[in-house]
Amino acid sequence: MALTGRTALLAALGTLPVGFLAPGWAGMLAVNVPLLLAILCDYAWAAPVRTLRFTRSGDTSVRLGDTADVSLTVTNTSSRRMYAELRDAWPPSSWAPGAAVGASRHRLRIPAGERRTVTTRLTPTRRGDRHADRVTVRSYGPLGLAARQGAHRVPWAVRVLPPFTSRRHLPSRLARLRELDGRTSVLTRGRGTEFDSLRDYVPGDDTRSIDWRATARRSSVAVRTWRPERDRHILVVLDSGRTAAGRVGDVPRLDAAMDAALLLAALGTRAGDRVGLLAYDRRLRAQVPGRGTGDTLPAMVEAMAPLEAELVETDMRALVAAVLQSAPRGSLVVLFTGLDAAPVEEGLLPVLPQLTRGHSVVVASAADPRVTEMSQGRGSIERVYEAAAGAQVGSQRDRVAARLQRYGVTVVDTAPENLAPAVADAYLSLKAAGRL
Repeated sequence: MALTGRTALLAALGTLPVGFLAPGWAGMLAVNVPLLLAILCDYAWAAPVRTLRFTRSGDTSVRLGDTADVSLTVTNTSSRRMYAELRDAWPPSSWAPGAAVGASRHRLRIPAGERRTVTTRLTPTRRGDRHADRVTVRSYGPLGLAARQGAHRVPWAVRVLPPFTSRRHLPSRLARLRELDGRTSVLTRGRGTEFDSLRDYVPGDDTRSIDWRATARRSSVAVRTWRPERDRHILVVLDSGRTAAGRVGDVPRLDAAMDAALLLAALGTRAGDRVGLLAYDRRLRAQVPGRGTGDTLPAMVEAMAPLEAELVETDMRALVAAVLQSAPRGSLVVLFTGLDAAPVEEGLLPVLPQLTRGHSVVVASAADPRVTEMSQGRGSIERVYEAAAGAQVGSQRDRVAARLQRYGVTVVDTAPENLAPAVADAYLSLKAAGRL
């Protein structure tokens, strides 16, 4: 039996005066017995909570930053009217800090044999699966002096998906893709390996594109135009080791890589290519087979949602072996990893020739804006030391990028907010150059 704050107050007011005016047990009982009887009667008339029935409905997935509504229907199977407070408990990351108390508590009045529905609005602050915890109900008596309390397990899960904030860059990249594909009126079409049509030569055209046989049959110089090849294979590889756990700006490096991967997948499928996903550290964490259909993006979003960085050093040799097993020869492999000197020089560089021998490779990394800010510091001894440290880190990243480029790797190293469009531009450049 739970005593309410009102009950505690009445007990204090009813007990203290008796100690002074009527010493002995008889006087105390004369005052407290009616209060005790009132509490017991109020408790007896409170609707039971163990016989309540619960059902859930509502959203099962939500993008990070959006809201999800989960409804809970409570059925009062007893013969008494219920006055209750209900707490629908979820993990703390299901709401913004400080919002959990108001969002999870509800007041109920349920007549006997009827049901009521309450809705809990979630605003998750982290990716992954959020599972409902216990539903706690406190049922009050008519006088509000006592209450019954019990907890029930009512399972439900909401999957929090990556936000895909980079989708705002998709229209501009699709426009460039249409230019490469020759579906808009432009002076120069993209270079590719699939012949498209002939057109008149204009100043600035590559002379290697001149079709001399066609020129001999007409009065003007004819130039071949090319269409970028379709049905190419793109494998997005997420390094989910310890370097992916570091925060760059306001987001973990892994989340910035996911956002860029989703933009690349959306662009690649529109271009008619097959896009797959691989997440690896010391073992396979997530995989989506390469496909070119419209369900590629949803499949990748579902696979990325529960993915978290592991605080282990990535086994690059095993990662490359998994890539070679998953990607057909001639694929574009886009590896999202860090450009820290030690992991790249000791882990990636020794096995990189195995990748570049049969594939086009892009290595993409989210640079820490704080390093750039430090390198520009002046005005005090502390800031000068910070500037020296920032310049040293930047120099190391430049050296690592140069070593990767010697193997024919395209390196994308930029701030997290620019990573997604930069990777998309690298993909389009490879298309335009006929390397994909």
